Amino acid sequence: MPITSKNPAVSVIIPTYNRGWILREAIDSVLAQEYSDYELIVVDDGSTDDTREILGFYGQDITVLRQPNQGVSAARNRGIAETRAQLVAFLDSDDLWLPQKLTHQVAFFQSNPVALICQTEETWVRNGVRVNPKKRHQKHSGMIFEPSLSLCLVSPSAVMIRKTLFDTVGLFDERLPACEDYDLWLRVSCRYPVFLLNDPLIIKRGGHEDQLSKAAGLDKYRIQALTKIVKSGQLSESQTRAAVQALKEKCAIFSNGCHKRGREDEAKYYEDLAEMYQETGD
Repeated sequence: MPITSKNPAVSVIIPTYNRGWILREAIDSVLAQEYSDYELIVVDDGSTDDTREILGFYGQDITVLRQPNQGVSAARNRGIAETRAQLVAFLDSDDLWLPQKLTHQVAFFQSNPVALICQTEETWVRNGVRVNPKKRHQKHSGMIFEPSLSLCLVSPSAVMIRKTLFDTVGLFDERLPACEDYDLWLRVSCRYPVFLLNDPLIIKRGGHEDQLSKAAGLDKYRIQALTKIVKSGQLSESQTRAAVQALKEKCAIFSNGCHKRGREDEAKYYEDLAEMYQETGD
């Protein structure tokens, strides 16, 4: 259970929307942490199921924030705004932490005072069955910007962040209905190392119908994130070349999909977008 403190060392944020069927397990995995100097903030993003009743069960052990449904980015950002700690950790409401998760990450930051963000390894479970990530999902430690361009290599449930980092790179982009984490990690990793703790301290669960990463057309939002970071002026020459190459590849894949579905205007938009950056990536 968390220590009741006006100045906790860690703020934990769980955003949730209509996850009453699984939410209790996520909360309980936080309350079972060996490390106890934390606050747990659950942001109910307009749930219409039994989430309110479930949250009421925990009383003073958690802080509950409620808002109309605005999406996971807005929910996480609301939680960040209410945090009291200098270290911030996230847990998606369908994932779990192992009991040592906070202990290991707090120790890492105590030993590495200049570090701004770290994540742990993870165990993947799909429909109740453990699965092995493919080689392309392998996490890296340090300057991970270029390896992260093709797909997201940072898990929200695995990270711990110094709160000051948000002042530098900004919050989650509330305009993105998906891939909002990919967008943020690009903004972080182009400037700062993302350190990896090799212990798998989270259980990342998937396969259920309301999983955002199962949604169709996710490359559309990755393309938006790539376009933003290329235009930001923050990238080095080599980072720009790599980002533009990834942007063109994703545009080609997405436009081909649009052609197959008869969405010719949309296909042309992404073909034209890739053409705009042709010289930049050459």
